[in-house]
Amino acid sequence: MADLTPNSSFSLTLRLQIPNRVGMLASVTQAIATTGGNLGQIDLIEQTRKESTRDLTVDAASTEHAETIVQAVKALPDIKLLSVYDRTFNLHRGGKISITSRIPLKSVSDLAMAYTPGVGRICTAIAQDPEEVYNLTIKQNTVAIVTDGSAVLGLGNLGPAAALPVMEGKAMLFKEFAGLDAFPICLATQDTEEIIQAVKNIAPVFGGVNLEDIAAPRCFEIEKRLRQELDIPVFHDDQHGTAIVTLAALFNSLKLVHKSLAEIKIVINGAGAAGVAIARLLRKAGAEKIWMCDSKGIISNNRTDLTEEKLEFAVKGQGTLAGAMQGADVFIGVSAPGVLTPEMVQSMAKDPIVFAMANPIPEIQPELISKDVAVIATGRSDYPNQINNVLAFPGVFRGALDCRAQTITIRMYLEAASAIASLVKPSDLNREHIIPSVFDERVVTAVAAAVQRAAREEGIARN
Repeated sequence: MADLTPNSSFSLTLRLQIPNRVGMLASVTQAIATTGGNLGQIDLIEQTRKESTRDLTVDAASTEHAETIVQAVKALPDIKLLSVYDRTFNLHRGGKISITSRIPLKSVSDLAMAYTPGVGRICTAIAQDPEEVYNLTIKQNTVAIVTDGSAVLGLGNLGPAAALPVMEGKAMLFKEFAGLDAFPICLATQDTEEIIQAVKNIAPVFGGVNLEDIAAPRCFEIEKRLRQELDIPVFHDDQHGTAIVTLAALFNSLKLVHKSLAEIKIVINGAGAAGVAIARLLRKAGAEKIWMCDSKGIISNNRTDLTEEKLEFAVKGQGTLAGAMQGADVFIGVSAPGVLTPEMVQSMAKDPIVFAMANPIPEIQPELISKDVAVIATGRSDYPNQINNVLAFPGVFRGALDCRAQTITIRMYLEAASAIASLVKPSDLNREHIIPSVFDERVVTAVAAAVQRAAREEGIARN
């Protein structure tokens, strides 16, 4: 099902010249409303006795919908459309991040200390004691965001250049939420060995590595090998960030329906990086009945096309997603738009929980099943219960870097999920509030503390 909800990712600014007559501005707002646009801010740019120039912000549902709105405004008599610009493209123009200096260079002495000749003393100190790189350089606070562009969002294999806007956005999130300096590394190769070698070669600069938008099953091997061969934390966010936040949301959802993780039947649709990681973490947390489906249906022991990762979750049953959903307590979707139907949801057990996390369009629109479920969550910000990785990865890296953890472990994931879930007080917990907001300032601190605690208990913290 297509999503027709206007949202800020398709946001326009229309600059209009409007006669100063009664009803003129109202005719514009009426045209926008009639075509389904969502009117935002209206700014007065200039006004004379005869006319005014105004900027109108409008959210649309798609590029085509935006064009429909523009044409409706253009068709109005006496209204002159001076310009239109796409606010999302405008925000990205010139890139979203930059590098700035921490210290000013205002004198010769500043330069002599920050660069040559003084910097030579710092180089010598690090050469003599390599651990000093953490004290005397940016390494202690820096994350490499590494991608090959093979699985960009839900858009597919777009390559490294087209992946860069996502990696820039990720760098912004690291900085804004956790104060970490992250930088996009988009590699012009999709060869597993070349990616591993490239990351190893750049590792001296970075305190941690965030793998991003690398297709399955290659991503599993890349992460596994890098964890073995590097002594800094390596974290594939599409796997573990998604799994951590999903588990946190499930912990709280199960409290609402008074069910335990060990007794419920969970159906996961989507057996890529996120689906496999979610299933693995749920098992570690105590889930016993997990049915995983991919585009060919239930991942069954009878199938001969299964990867090593899918084989971990093969079951005796076989058939379609619809068959798997019968009697299920929980649906977790990390797959494709519109694959779940109201009829499938109605076949679930009493008080079902549905996490439809395909982005930007979920497996089912929440409006279709709001009366049939105990809880519904999506990956979107315009519905309640947004399951968003930004609740996990900034805090995970903040904690891991602060305690100089050598790696990132399953125990850290479990502790992070519990920390996120605990931020929703029992008195605030309800079907539309199972997870904290991504803007809740407590999240990074709580997750970082949980990660550090787990690292120290496991003996892998070097600070």
